[in-house]
Amino acid sequence: MLKQRLLTAILLIPLFIALLLLLSPVRFNYLLMAFVLIGAWEWSNFMGIKTIFARCLYPLFMLVVLMLFPFIAIYMPLILIAAAVFWLLALCLVLIYPQGSGVWGDSLVLRGLMGVMVLIPTFDALQFIHNTEIFGVGRGPYVLLTLFILIWGADSGAYFAGKAFGKNKLAPRVSPGKTWQGLSGALGLTVLIAPLLLYFFPVADWWKIEILALVTVLFSVLGDLFESMLKRNVNIKDSGKLFPGHGGLMDRIDSLTAAAPLFALGCIFLVKISH
Repeated sequence: MLKQRLLTAILLIPLFIALLLLLSPVRFNYLLMAFVLIGAWEWSNFMGIKTIFARCLYPLFMLVVLMLFPFIAIYMPLILIAAAVFWLLALCLVLIYPQGSGVWGDSLVLRGLMGVMVLIPTFDALQFIHNTEIFGVGRGPYVLLTLFILIWGADSGAYFAGKAFGKNKLAPRVSPGKTWQGLSGALGLTVLIAPLLLYFFPVADWWKIEILALVTVLFSVLGDLFESMLKRNVNIKDSGKLFPGHGGLMDRIDSLTAAAPLFALGCIFLVKISH
């Protein structure tokens, strides 16, 4: 399984980086829209929908939301703030699980709304970071790549530290494999990677960069735990089978869905105080 995961990663990561850096803003937005629709298809698994026809309805609903997005894009900061509030609520749900799951776990509507609050702000944040010129002309894709490097680095740090030293469970009722030692490894590697952001915020104090990176990674862990909770609620192992050895798309971007909106908000704040 590990060999298959590594092979898939070796093939997909360079392809994704090439698309990230080479696609025009319009084409990159189309790519993001495709990711949202695939994510919506997989999210219907979290909603407990079984039939193919019924599962198709949720991506169609998400497509309508995306079609309306140009009209609501002017409220981008509010969408990101709403996402931050949602993820704080998600933290509460993760901390008390399985208590409270009876409220949302049996509600198709609430789980559908959760999907909207996960996928749409992620789309909003990623297209903003990629397309905006607040970092300088043409720098957006590289800022976005730095976000991915932060998340990939944190995942690697958590994996190896957890394997070597993991003893104390982080959230055993949601994800028994995660440990506090793994989280420490993720945060330790984040501190080392964070200075990459100084290139984009040259006048910002270094400690503000470190705080942005650490908060981003903490929320990425929350995104992972939140999806684990949803999968546990419907008793499934993976969100899908899109990537051999890696599961579905949502299994690959669960950390990103929580991290991206917070990172985008932090970037806006840092750019403002840097000028």
